[in-house]
Amino acid sequence: MVVRDRRRIDPETGQVRAPAVDTESAAEEPAGRHAATEAPSPDIDVAAKELQAQLDERTNDLQRLTAEYANYRKRVDRDRDSVLISAKASLVGELLSVLDDVERAAAHGDLTVAFKSVADKLAATLHRAGLAPFGQDGEPFDPSVHEAVQHDTSPDVTGPTVTAVLRRGYRLGDRVLRAALVAVTDHEPTGGTTVYDAVVAEPAEPIVDDPVGPDGRAEH
Repeated sequence: MVVRDRRRIDPETGQVRAPAVDTESAAEEPAGRHAATEAPSPDIDVAAKELQAQLDERTNDLQRLTAEYANYRKRVDRDRDSVLISAKASLVGELLSVLDDVERAAAHGDLTVAFKSVADKLAATLHRAGLAPFGQDGEPFDPSVHEAVQHDTSPDVTGPTVTAVLRRGYRLGDRVLRAALVAVTDHEPTGGTTVYDAVVAEPAEPIVDDPVGPDGRAEH
């Protein structure tokens, strides 16, 4: 049996005693407080889940906006390049006839020193802008870039071949501004006889009418 003296006045000295400390309660209190810390309430878990869901939603929105902006930038750049190429093509297309005159003058030897210098500067400027001529003798015929205005056959070629360039073609980047006017020679097999040759070599026999007698009857 334990008897605790809880009197506030000491009967021997008459002085006021200091309040007694309940060691058992003090020992039990931190343990209870620690236990309460380790077990959070359900409300805290629900709030944390809601905050995480909001964070994920905002992150997804930010990623979607970033992708949309990147696609918008690409579309704007592509449209700007298309407009720039169209403007260049329109301007260069007006100068193709000038290049044709310069090329004809060069072929006839009419380019003087001063005129040749100007022509070379014009060609260099258009080349820097992306203009490139095409159309050479001996290259395969391509209907997407060649326009055939003359046709011939020869056993010297293996397929449709450009044998003369009547007007040079031009492209600006990947865009064909003008097709080349060319003469095309196709392969003609040797040693064979065509249907036309057979008809000419073997003409049909002439039809001879039956002789008619004095009485108007045919004689046999």
